[in-house]
Amino acid sequence: MSVPVFLADDLSGDEILLDGPEGRHAAAVRRLRVGERVDLTDGAGAVAEGEVRFAGRDALRVAVLARRVVPPAVPRLVVVQALPKGDRGELAVEMMTEAGVDVIVPWAASRCVTVWKGDRAAKSLARWRSAAREAGKQARRFRLPEVTEQATTAKVAELLRGAATAVVLHEDAAEPLSRLPLATGGDIVVVVGPEGGVADDELRQFTEAGAAGVLLGPTILRTSTAGVAAAAVLLARTGRW
Repeated sequence: MSVPVFLADDLSGDEILLDGPEGRHAAAVRRLRVGERVDLTDGAGAVAEGEVRFAGRDALRVAVLARRVVPPAVPRLVVVQALPKGDRGELAVEMMTEAGVDVIVPWAASRCVTVWKGDRAAKSLARWRSAAREAGKQARRFRLPEVTEQATTAKVAELLRGAATAVVLHEDAAEPLSRLPLATGGDIVVVVGPEGGVADDELRQFTEAGAAGVLLGPTILRTSTAGVAAAAVLLARTGRW
């Protein structure tokens, strides 16, 4: 059984008090007991390998056995995800986090049925970030993915312009992602369109920004699963898998 991972803001000292929501989950839900191993992380690469020395009703005290830092992965993989319907956005974030995507960018594509505005935007973004946090702990990721603020099409074009390798998944493309030449170093940015597809004017802006249209495979995937499928291809090709 793998060692459970919990997030902690302060990893300093020989002993760390894990309280708040994380401590409550560890003590009351996971029911960790004295002597059990646990790994604590700040989500930014720092790791404290520990052992439970005290277990209360809603908190743990963890003795630090060792410390380490997990370096950033290279190349960095950025997925621009068009907003899916319902809870499929959280599903997409969860799967991409487990796979190893480094940055997830919510994109308000013109053909998105879902619209993030006002309070809904804040709540939806919070759900995406929560999904990334929980999936990261489950997957034992010590560097959690960044889930950015919602991006406009112009902002996505800017990201593509600054990428070492920039691609847009498109069903009419001729070149498969599996054979696309990849640049050495720099970010890889992948755009995943909505269920209705990337609009012609959006595709034009992205192409002008240097992105190549690529075919993911012979079948049409849902927007919520296309990102993790593309990530799998790229993570394998770059040697990260």
